[in-house]
Amino acid sequence: MTTNPTEHATDIESALITFLESKTRGSWDADVDLFSQGGLSSMFAMELVVHLESTYGVSIRGGDLKLDNFRTVRTMADLVRRLRGGESA
Repeated sequence: MTTNPTEHATDIESALITFLESKTRGSWDADVDLFSQGGLSSMFAMELVVHLESTYGVSIRGGDLKLDNFRTVRTMADLVRRLRGGESA
């Protein structure tokens, strides 16, 4: 599903939380460090990259593949917005 380029970061955050909760069967907030709380493994992180690319029509490459861009739902939403040419939340 490709979303509207003007979609707000909070909309992206909500969708990402829903995706994460369905995959991890846990409950997540936008600012929780997913790695330190056991929400993401390196394998699931790669699945998440594919999900972000296919859902939001972005290409995550090179320097954008750093851990800090995937640490929280909020940082992932900001990454998507930046790659789509929008401003961060």
